[in-house]
Amino acid sequence: MENLNITFAPELPIWFLAILTGAIALLCLYGLFKQLRGSFVRTIAGALMALALFNPSLLQEDRSPLKTIIPLVIDETTSQRLNNRDEQTASAADDVRKQFEKLDNFELREIRVTDQISQTSDVSSALFSSLNNAMQDVPNDQMGGAIFITDGQVHDIPETKEQSKINGPLHVIVTGKQNERDRRIVLKNTPRFGVVGESQEIIYEIAETGFENRTSVEVTISLDGEVVAIDEVIAGEEASFIFDVPHGGKNIIELSAEIATDEISEINNRAFTTLNGIRENLRVLLVSGEPHAGERTWRNLLKSDASVDLVHFTILRPPEKQDGTPINQLSLIAFPKRELFVQKIDEFDLIIFDRYKRRGVLPVLYFDNIARYVRDGGAVLVAAGPEYADNLSIGATPLNSVLPAIADGQVTEAPFTPRIPETGQKHPVTRDLDGWNIDKPEWSRWFRSVGVNETGGESIMENENGEPILMLQRHDEGRVALFLSDHVWLWSRGFEGGGPHVQLLRRLAHWLIKEPELEEERLTAGASGKTLTLTRQTLGEKPEDVTITSPSGESQTLGFEEAGTGIWKAETQVEEIGLYRTSSAEFTALAQVGPANPRELAAVVSTTELLTPIVETTSGSIGRIEDKGIPRLIQIGQNATTSGRGWAGLVNSNASVLNGVFRIPLFTGLIGLALLLLGFASMWFREGR
Repeated sequence: MENLNITFAPELPIWFLAILTGAIALLCLYGLFKQLRGSFVRTIAGALMALALFNPSLLQEDRSPLKTIIPLVIDETTSQRLNNRDEQTASAADDVRKQFEKLDNFELREIRVTDQISQTSDVSSALFSSLNNAMQDVPNDQMGGAIFITDGQVHDIPETKEQSKINGPLHVIVTGKQNERDRRIVLKNTPRFGVVGESQEIIYEIAETGFENRTSVEVTISLDGEVVAIDEVIAGEEASFIFDVPHGGKNIIELSAEIATDEISEINNRAFTTLNGIRENLRVLLVSGEPHAGERTWRNLLKSDASVDLVHFTILRPPEKQDGTPINQLSLIAFPKRELFVQKIDEFDLIIFDRYKRRGVLPVLYFDNIARYVRDGGAVLVAAGPEYADNLSIGATPLNSVLPAIADGQVTEAPFTPRIPETGQKHPVTRDLDGWNIDKPEWSRWFRSVGVNETGGESIMENENGEPILMLQRHDEGRVALFLSDHVWLWSRGFEGGGPHVQLLRRLAHWLIKEPELEEERLTAGASGKTLTLTRQTLGEKPEDVTITSPSGESQTLGFEEAGTGIWKAETQVEEIGLYRTSSAEFTALAQVGPANPRELAAVVSTTELLTPIVETTSGSIGRIEDKGIPRLIQIGQNATTSGRGWAGLVNSNASVLNGVFRIPLFTGLIGLALLLLGFASMWFREGR
């Protein structure tokens, strides 16, 4: 392909040439107007001189034609897998490819669009964004339109043709069927945070498409995988569910509506939300016995935490001690033992006895009530010293029914470095404590421990002789911890470098109040992008394989790989978005891939309504496969009709690529000189007559 053009490249400034040319033109016009002899010849000579000053050249371009690019955008998002739409899509794409084999001037570029989501973005069917990204290397004038194969549920539709960046008509081939039926749950109001133990409300609605009348729908509500309520609601009307936040951390609430007959999909019959449980200030009762060097260790730790409401009493003098000191000088306030251990005991999250010894302050009946408090879900920590080994030990009260061990009467006074046994190395309370290594922990020594007859529980810290130092025990709904040394305060004072006393004691307190992260046996699931990661904490050997159930109901089984002492992990790539259920042995966990209740699953009914406005602005066409079939694709010129009955037009852009340019100066060399000499010679000849 060759194109001829004339260009000018003057050597003198344009303003100078303009003045000179203007002057020549005025002189020539004056001569012509006065009909002076030789004016016509002088005009021709002046024009040739002016033209020569502008230095005209003849440009010859060598161009090769380019094919017009037509993008074929194929929607492969989750909704396109419903109701055999994927088969319709594959058949339509194959038909389009075959038609393009006969269109020599066009090149088909396929763009496949999968779910484009993240935890913060919810634009799943992003067909236009994918089109623009894939066509960045194509000049806009080389594009002759676009073809979409989709169910019509597109989430990034531009308002104008300019925003779409499609040069030419947009032809949309719609999969699916008319009058599809679908029922889904729409969450109207979902709190993100809630105080543990307080009530929260979730407002939701059952939305139906394709149903003639409103129906009554049964909705099952689950909390962390356990069914907690079944409601009967009317479709189209708001309903609410009120519940108490059961625990801190993530609480996953799932609502599931019963499946309707001939419903296109069951996936969006479920909706879920995550509520973060926040503990109100932790109420702790600390009862200190006889004064000792580490008496303030627990108090200082608890007072440093702004989320802890601490009630602390120290027994300074037992009732049997009589030295004549007036009662009003013994204490600022009386010890309200009945109020604390009978009337309000259930209001405390944790009770700590720090080197407490029975001296008649608390009646034996009160210890029976403390044991009941534990069995009902309470938590007790006993930080014991030598007093635990004598006859007045609290181990000789009804509290012994929930204690992990009873003292054998022996107190060892010898230096030792606390060690973590195999069970403790796996236990979340003592696992990976700062400074721990299996050969020799980088911790200071302790100098006293209390011997016990082990009756139950788990020993997670021992002395160098293998005797327990820290024991944990579960009783029904409650928990008990027993510290068999009163020298943890040496770590807090930095003796011989100290040790991780804050880390250890806080973990211990959080285990007692049932923080999920510190459960010995636990299955958790999380997602990053489309990577699903499962973590299993256990004190045992390799756990059972985990079963993963996708939002559509498909299942797969994975084995765990050891990721640390007591920690096992499994990881897999998933394709679907939504809520995944995982289970291993008796443990279950839920994880969301993508945003909660993504738009891709919220509306799955095939439609032509959403894309019709942008199709009309591009003068394109839209139609269902089941109604109109695949349109016949033909080549059309600029400004021609773009579609008709059973056909769709693709505009030939006539784009080309420049291979080279040949420049031929017109007023240089012999030809230019000859023209100028001819002009001036003619003028001289005419003047000479």
